Amino acid sequence: MNLTLHIWRQKNANDKGKMVTYKAHDISTHMSFLEMLDVLNQQLIEKNIDPVAFDHDCREGICGMCSLIINGKAHGPWSATTTCQLHMREYKDGDEIYIEPWRSKAFPVIKDLVVNRGAFDRIMQSGGFVSVNTGSAPDANATPIAKEKADLAMAAASCIGCGACVAQCKNASAMLFVAAKVSQFANLPQGQIEKKARVQNMVAAMDREGFGNCTNLLECEAACPMSVSANFIAQMNREFFAAGIK
Repeated sequence: MNLTLHIWRQKNANDKGKMVTYKAHDISTHMSFLEMLDVLNQQLIEKNIDPVAFDHDCREGICGMCSLIINGKAHGPWSATTTCQLHMREYKDGDEIYIEPWRSKAFPVIKDLVVNRGAFDRIMQSGGFVSVNTGSAPDANATPIAKEKADLAMAAASCIGCGACVAQCKNASAMLFVAAKVSQFANLPQGQIEKKARVQNMVAAMDREGFGNCTNLLECEAACPMSVSANFIAQMNREFFAAGIK
């Protein structure tokens, strides 16, 4: 299979950047999308062309590093799927594919398709933790947790922090990410002690990083590879307003 790839190339954070067209040859339908990029890079190297820089790590749909806009959609055309889980059987010989990095002021481009998502790390550092002295690992049944609450906490914790919610939102809002990280603790008894300070600090950190406002278009939920529900945004808003009541 031969493909025409239109890829964003940018030498560094200060470079203006532009779309560059490449021809990728001998692509197997059994390859993942990242393996296709590997093949392209090998072909570029053989022609003494600088390979395309892109993020990747586990390639198992766990880490969220493989973050790309593919034909205008975060992580590509498949729902609930990371880029590394997207396979080339989705495409056919002669297709044209447009590949871009996340587009957000808070996620500045480092090089080509690689962006700096340190803003998410700083939001987590502001309050995404439970600071209690637990000593050794407690017995699993020492703190009773209702199944409904446990399921909610696990659903929120499934967020892998890839940033697809930001990339797909027209406002570049990080509300789904922050809501998931707030809710994963807000639904557990261990997270109750700091819950007011947590939501206030994390929302303030989100605002400082320059993310946009949520206008409830739910593009974030649609783009999330882990299917994190936008209902967590409503929960975070309730937590935030409650925290402001003296």
